Amino acid sequence: MILVSVPHHSGQNGVGIMYLRPNASRLGAIIVAMLMFALLASGCARTGPEKAPTASTEGQPAEIVVSLGGEPEAGFDPIFGWGRDGSPLFQSTLLARNDDLGIVNDLATGHEVSEDGLTWTVTIRDDVTFHDGEPLTAHDVAFTFNTAKESGSIVDLGVMESAEATDDTTVVFTLSEPRSTFVVQLISLGIVPRHAYGPEYALSPIGSGPYRFVEWSPGQQLIVEAYADYHGGAVEIQRITFLFMDEDATLAAARAGELDVAAVPAAFASQDIAGMRLIPVPSVDNRGIMFPFLPDEGETTGDGAPIGNDVTSDVAIRRAINLAVDRDALVEGVLEGFGFPAFSVSDGLPWSNPAVVFEDGDLEGAKALLDEAGWIKGLGYTVREKNGLEARFELIYPADDIIRQSLALAVADQIRQIGIEMTPVGKSWDEIRMAMHSDAVLFGWGSHDPIEMYNLHHGTLSGMEWWNPGFYKNPVVDAYMDQALAAIDEEEALGLWRKAQWDGATGISGLADAPWCWLVNLDHCFFVADRLDIGDSRIQPHGHGWPITANITDWRLE
Repeated sequence: MILVSVPHHSGQNGVGIMYLRPNASRLGAIIVAMLMFALLASGCARTGPEKAPTASTEGQPAEIVVSLGGEPEAGFDPIFGWGRDGSPLFQSTLLARNDDLGIVNDLATGHEVSEDGLTWTVTIRDDVTFHDGEPLTAHDVAFTFNTAKESGSIVDLGVMESAEATDDTTVVFTLSEPRSTFVVQLISLGIVPRHAYGPEYALSPIGSGPYRFVEWSPGQQLIVEAYADYHGGAVEIQRITFLFMDEDATLAAARAGELDVAAVPAAFASQDIAGMRLIPVPSVDNRGIMFPFLPDEGETTGDGAPIGNDVTSDVAIRRAINLAVDRDALVEGVLEGFGFPAFSVSDGLPWSNPAVVFEDGDLEGAKALLDEAGWIKGLGYTVREKNGLEARFELIYPADDIIRQSLALAVADQIRQIGIEMTPVGKSWDEIRMAMHSDAVLFGWGSHDPIEMYNLHHGTLSGMEWWNPGFYKNPVVDAYMDQALAAIDEEEALGLWRKAQWDGATGISGLADAPWCWLVNLDHCFFVADRLDIGDSRIQPHGHGWPITANITDWRLE
């Protein structure tokens, strides 16, 4: 869908919407840009807000206009997930991550964990106010966490039994079992005011973050302004307008000089836009192949989905594919250079294990491994076989995802050279749900929470929803991850997560059990106005939310 703001007498602020067909081409985008210019020149229309100023005007507040992709359809309530993949913007959190993803204080002045790991005590600042001037206290913190738990939302508070404010600056969290990753909730859950929280909060949020809510026109724009009494100090950008447009319309608006930040797919990133520079931001937004780990013994799930694959259940097949894939070629050929090779679900994060990286693109090594395992080529045949079983299976990908389709085709070509026939097949997500326990699937993941590694690999989660669809299980790996969750010391937990990946003998990496073949990590690409400095962007998670805003308080106009 291409979106253009046009005059509309009944619309809010005189703004209406014109829609073009979903498959509008680049030509359609150019026509839209021409229409925008014509309307602007006539003085009777505008795209969302007024055209972004091309330079700061002395005596006037600094303003920027951005288009970052997905609009939060449910609104801006952190209890239901808002802000988990970037900055809550309107709300503050107890803890935060710095540019190196280390943990630092935000509202908190400190936190302690009891020796048994069941009690977390957090002290907070006494000088923080909400945007309506009311003080933020530990009672608001307890209210936020208890409400989030009771809501049953995506916020993972299953092990939290209670949150209690013992005074205005101290909140005590009681857990049912030790959980080192509980710290992630202290980092990601924005605090809401108990005096002003209700059913309409998501539509008009009040928080204590660097920006206060001004206006939201669903499907069009969000306007925010700097909060003068923000406890983190003054921010330079005083007003930000977020436009909600698709990729073609975003590119057209950037070319028209209407945007200061434009999120674009890698396919658009090689273009030149006057007055803007490209900033590719590394991410752990990865793509990888999940292999069914069990053989086909006729088992099915409760929904009737088949379980197991006789080819991918052989570790030699999985390791050989990991070894043969040329990840650098995938980055250059499919991502046009905007990415880097992936060897785990958490490359570059504090809990990643550098020892899982190996020399890939090794066709001869992969062939030797298959030969040793008894997968041989028959005379005149290109596909290997073992005991009458041919090395053939399907690689499923979402049919509407061009990047995954391209990766699937490229990997299939690479693997064919070692005698494995992996046939790419595009399917809907409903079809994938029924096929993912018996067919290889090209998935995408990536999170700033190590619990994702647990969810994708722990044996107790085999086949639960989308977790561990291949039914992978290794008791040694399970034990490492269980110990990591129960660890009190953060460094101890990080070491155990790394051992689960590879301890020198076993693990989830492509060197060992290889339940996945991780392929690439995508760069998230942004065109940024030459006049705007967005600081050092940290490695970003999977492509949801607005992770580019994580350091928005550092943005400056030059």
